[in-house]
Formats: sequence, structure tokens, C-alpha cells
Amino acid sequence: MADLAAFKRDARAWLEENCPSSIRQPNRTPGDTVLAGPNKKFPNKDAELWFQRMLEKRWITPGWPAEYGGGGLSADEAKILKREMSRLKCPSPVFDQGQAYFGPVIMEYGTEAQKMQHLPPIARGDTRWCQGYSEPGAGSDLASLKTRADDKGDHFLVNGAKIWTSGADKSDWIFCLVRTDFDARKQKGISVLLIDMKSEGISTAPIELISGKSEFCQTFLDDVKVPKENLLGELNNGWGIAKRVLQFERKLMSGEEFFTAQGPDVVATAKKYLGTDEYGKIKNRKLRSEITRHLMHNHADLLNGTRIFFSAKTEDADPNLPLIMKYSATTELKNRDELMLSILGNRGLSWEDDEFNREEKIASQSWATTKAYTIAGGTSEVQLNIIAR
Repeated sequence: MADLAAFKRDARAWLEENCPSSIRQPNRTPGDTVLAGPNKKFPNKDAELWFQRMLEKRWITPGWPAEYGGGGLSADEAKILKREMSRLKCPSPVFDQGQAYFGPVIMEYGTEAQKMQHLPPIARGDTRWCQGYSEPGAGSDLASLKTRADDKGDHFLVNGAKIWTSGADKSDWIFCLVRTDFDARKQKGISVLLIDMKSEGISTAPIELISGKSEFCQTFLDDVKVPKENLLGELNNGWGIAKRVLQFERKLMSGEEFFTAQGPDVVATAKKYLGTDEYGKIKNRKLRSEITRHLMHNHADLLNGTRIFFSAKTEDADPNLPLIMKYSATTELKNRDELMLSILGNRGLSWEDDEFNREEKIASQSWATTKAYTIAGGTSEVQLNIIAR
């Protein structure tokens, strides 16, 4: 414990010294996020400086082994680092699904050759990954997927289509679920292929949302040749790997770093827009009560996150705890943004108009975005059904 306390002090001091104050802000937009890939776009010089410093420290993937490009921190140290980053409002220097869940799953199921090929570039933020799961006829019932990979001796020939593939048009690799046994029970005939997005036969088409913008794509695979060595894990045993990815995705969406570091200061916003009484309290008593309730629920989620972290180290860990946390945290995110709009009133009806300030624009955009969090990674209804069983 003494060593962890010393690490916490050192990590906090390093973050305070190296994370530029200009990028430590509670209200962050999608444009502030630096996405991985060979052509990273930094919103400003300080964001680029922050990335370079974290890269040199190997803290982009702090808990990964050093031989795969990580920082070599213990699980406890990595947890402390994330908490200190949240506390100081330090953003992730770069984000990618590869760092969040595909990398850890490759580390768990991949061959040594696959690990050495993919993990170091992911750890450096050099490659961008997308998720080839959902299909036009296979969303919540993912095991009904139809994309097929036929064995052609030295390669698989892949045909099919994926939908809602975030960032597919800008990704380097796709973590793709395919059907390799066409007679087996639907969960039994699925495999995972790591497919180079530059492969001949892959094309993407954007899915435009009502806002006119979207990172979502349809991805088409027409006679795509995939080398046999790109099979992750065992043939026809990909369903367990697919579920493992979802566990990491749900963990990300329920983790404190997901909503604490980038969340608005609800109390400060309420005082600014609603005013305070002679005691310095928020004037609107009803909203004051709702804000208090939100803060209590938010703190309870943080405590549950700690509980899950430590219980995961035991042999009798409850597998439902991450599902409970994902359901609770994403529901509370929606509640928070509903609360923000109530506080802002008609100033919360902004989008991109110049008459609204940054805080108001972020509030309305976040209100629309967080509704999707109860769908991504498994809908809230699916989570509750699994927990009930």
C-alpha cells in the first residue's frame, strides 16, 4: 500500500506538470478527442504536446506489458493513474477501440505473431480499428449474422455486409465476426477475423444522421481474401471472443474515466444560470434536489466501479456486476443531460448557432449523444434480461 501511495503522489505530480492546463476542461466535444491512426488530427498544439508526453511515458496503454508497447503498470497502478487523470480533468491523449477493447482481447486470445504485429502500433496510437459486428439483419440478435468466410485453403473468402461500423471509412483494421460453419447452431459457427481495411473488395458508405453528420458507416465485403493467420482464436469459437469484447466495451462505458473527466459541472452551471440565494445555494429548490440526487447516484457509481475492480480479482467474482454498472452508469448519464437541459432552459436548445456559447452547444449535443450509450455495447433491456437470468 505504501508503494501505491507513493505511485499516486508521483503520478499526480507528473500529470500536473505535463498535462497543459488549456486542455483540462470539463466540457469536451467530439472535436476535442484525438483519434488514433497514421494521420492524427490534433485540435491544438497543447493536445499534440500532451500526446507526445504520454507516448514517451508509455501511458497511452499504461497497464499493457512493456514488450507490447505499454507502460508495464500493475492493475492497481493503472487504476490509480486513471483516477488521477479524472480528478485533474486530464483527457485521454488519444482514443481508439483498439486500445479500449480489441487490443486487450488480442492480448488474451492472439498468437504471439498477432500480438507483435498489432499491439505495439495500437499502443502508439498509430492504427485505428473498427468493429464489424452488427449487420442489417443482426443487431440485438448478433448471433444471427450472415457474413460468411469460406475456407479456400490458404485463405478465407469473406462476403457480407456490416452496419453502424463507427469510423470504418478511416480505419486501418476491422475486428470482424464471420460465419465459418453454416450448419452449426448459430452461436457455434462464428469466428473472428482481423481484416486489413485496405484489402481488395472492402468498401464503405457513410450513414447520414438527422444532424447531417455521422461517424457511422455501412461496410461491404465482396470476395475479400483474408490470410488464415488472421484468424483470432479457434475456428468456430468466436462467440466467446465476441462477448469478451463486449465486456471491455461495457467496462469502458461504465468506467469513471468515461463520464467524470468529460462531464459538465452541473452545480456550477446551475448557479450560473439559475442564480443563488442569500446562503449561496441554487435558487430553484426542485432542481437543487434533483442535482443532489444526481450527484449521489454518480458517487454511488464510482464506488460500485471500485467494488467491481477489486471483486474482479477474486475467484467468486459476480459476472453480473459489470452489466449492472453499465446499465446504471449509462442511465445516469442520460439523467445528467436531461438535468442540464432543465437548468439551461431555452439556452439548451442550441446546436451550432453562433448566438449560443460553447457550454450550451455541448449540453444539447451531449443530450442527444448519451441516449445512444444505453444501446451501444448491448441495450439496457438486454443487460437487465441477462442480470435477471
